[in-house]
Amino acid sequence: MKKILLLPLIGLSTAIYAQMKYPETRKVEQIDVYHGVQVSDPYRWLEDDRSPETEKWVKAQNALTQKHLDQIPFRTSFLKRLQEVYNYPKYSAPTEKGGWNYFYKNDGLQNQYVLYRQKGETVEKVLDPNTLSKDGTTGLAQFVLNKAGSYAAYALTHGGSDWQTVYLMDMKNLQTMGDTLKWVKVSGLAWEGDGFYYSRYPQPEGSALAAVNENHQVWYHRLGTSQDQDILIYENKEEPRRFHYLYTSEDEDLAFLSISDRGKGLKGNALYYKRKGEKNFSPIIAEVGNSSYSVVYSEGDELIIQTNDQAPNDKLLSYNLQSKAWKEMVPERKEPMVSVSTAGRKLFVAYLKDVTTRVERLNLQGQLEEVVQLPGVGTAGGFQGKKTDEEVFYYFTSFTNPSTTYIYNLKTGKSTRYRKPEVKFDPEAFVTEQVFYVSKDGTKVPMFITYKKGTPKNGKNPTLLYGYGGFNVTLQPAFSAMLIPFLEEGGVYAQANIRGGGEYGESWHEQGTKLKKQNVYDDFIAAAEYLIQNKFCDNEHLALRGASNGGLLVGAVVNQRPDLAKVAIPEVGVMDMLRFHKFTIGWNWVADYGSADNPEEFKAIYAYSPMHNIREGVNYPATLITTADHDDRVVPAHSFKYAATLQEKAGKSSKNPLLIRVETQSGHGSSNTQKMLELTADIYGFIFYHTGVQPFTK
Repeated sequence: MKKILLLPLIGLSTAIYAQMKYPETRKVEQIDVYHGVQVSDPYRWLEDDRSPETEKWVKAQNALTQKHLDQIPFRTSFLKRLQEVYNYPKYSAPTEKGGWNYFYKNDGLQNQYVLYRQKGETVEKVLDPNTLSKDGTTGLAQFVLNKAGSYAAYALTHGGSDWQTVYLMDMKNLQTMGDTLKWVKVSGLAWEGDGFYYSRYPQPEGSALAAVNENHQVWYHRLGTSQDQDILIYENKEEPRRFHYLYTSEDEDLAFLSISDRGKGLKGNALYYKRKGEKNFSPIIAEVGNSSYSVVYSEGDELIIQTNDQAPNDKLLSYNLQSKAWKEMVPERKEPMVSVSTAGRKLFVAYLKDVTTRVERLNLQGQLEEVVQLPGVGTAGGFQGKKTDEEVFYYFTSFTNPSTTYIYNLKTGKSTRYRKPEVKFDPEAFVTEQVFYVSKDGTKVPMFITYKKGTPKNGKNPTLLYGYGGFNVTLQPAFSAMLIPFLEEGGVYAQANIRGGGEYGESWHEQGTKLKKQNVYDDFIAAAEYLIQNKFCDNEHLALRGASNGGLLVGAVVNQRPDLAKVAIPEVGVMDMLRFHKFTIGWNWVADYGSADNPEEFKAIYAYSPMHNIREGVNYPATLITTADHDDRVVPAHSFKYAATLQEKAGKSSKNPLLIRVETQSGHGSSNTQKMLELTADIYGFIFYHTGVQPFTK
């Protein structure tokens, strides 16, 4: 049982917060007019990430935040325990090429995963990103072998940026070649013959962090040549805000070009193909619309395509390149089809049943051969191999089961455990339950709740409610060693599967988009109220956390219900909903959010935009905003302007601190293990401190 902090300490802390002096933030006269509505943007200058004034402001904010975090006595204890539980060997599921099994491994606390390959008893280190930068922030984003396994194209990222630089490796001697490709983004690496396709942007003008990314191009690079000799395969200058993504078939005979136009609010894609040696693409689906199409298997002229065309939960169709004939193979069902993979000329179709994975093995005619017997109820993935494979790897995980690799035998249908991680915790000490609660409009919403067995339901447990609610992203059960210290100290972790995600297919996603986005916030508020009503916590012991679109979620909810929780952790959030589409690839999010350029959508967006709905004279939760200086997906200006507005309008009325933590040499996610551990320790320490619970007591 954890002790509640004595009231004198809480009272003393409250007095300190009330007197907290925030750094002064200069205001400018900036008025924008949206469809007749005047909107002030006094902190517009914080959008300039290269400005000395912005740099000075960030340093002042970080100093204040660090001073506050330093007074939390058990923050270092959380960091120590996080380092202990995270310090175990972690492996990816292997993939086979050229007689070698390739896999990623982290010995425990390495900043980056290392790529290895194994043949029999021989194990070779292929690439160790930890040796590529002094601070361990250079990461390996992609590593793609050609059909023979003789060459590999690999992409590195630096400091957490989404920009990638691509290099080549000769797999005979594991030596990096001289080829270097820059300004790669939103790209695969698709081999064909003695080269590969990739997507890039022209070199941006001005800030590479915030500049709008336009004119996405597909190029072909031939081994041993310089980038200026690459062949331009496809671009569309008339539609500069489209994505052009190319992938090839297993035999490299076919190249498929997917074209999306989310900046116009369209959720689907067009699909084209060309054969090896051809220059021009032929249409399969000629126009971009709201239906998605993806080739999951090809054999000669026959394709198998996964689509949500007139099937919100997805279905499989066959398509013949010669006859242009379509045929339904696997119809839509009540459970959403979340992935389709292939191995040994079999299809492995994964469905979601109340947010947990079910996998079926089908033949190439779409007929069921077997329901794969998974190790338990949780999340499974993988099942990806070559047409000649007789075995395939997959992984299985749940909240209390570390990700474990299995081998599935296609002849016998049996699964054998291949590699299980050894984590320093007792899974039997914790329990996960799935509950269903009712949202404001009567919709039933699922939520997972994980806690230590014996935790009393007295309303006094530090409870962390996490959500996302957007872009068709599904939050499935998955193990994270980072949660163990929080749970060990009496914390409750709740993961709400709110609308906007893909938990129940495209209809669930659509109910949380554009003019219906308020459903997402209502679902999250209802999740919090469920936890309070069922005595997991009360308002003084609840923390709300979300990242990216989830940061927007937290920011919007605390504006609407500042009384709901004691702590708010909006991470790398989209906080200025009127200008998000003016930075990097933010225009891509219009398909989910809508745009301030549209009168009706502006009205809806403006009503919940976190930065624009902060109220004066309100007691906001203890807030720790997080962002990073290399986040070129959700640029840090979102969090900068939100923090400045929050401190200005609520700094005097809030009894709780309103702080921002800006990480350096990091991006939309932590750029290395140490930064991730430190951030998590700060968040846990902040939550326990402000919910008034003393951890690490006997």
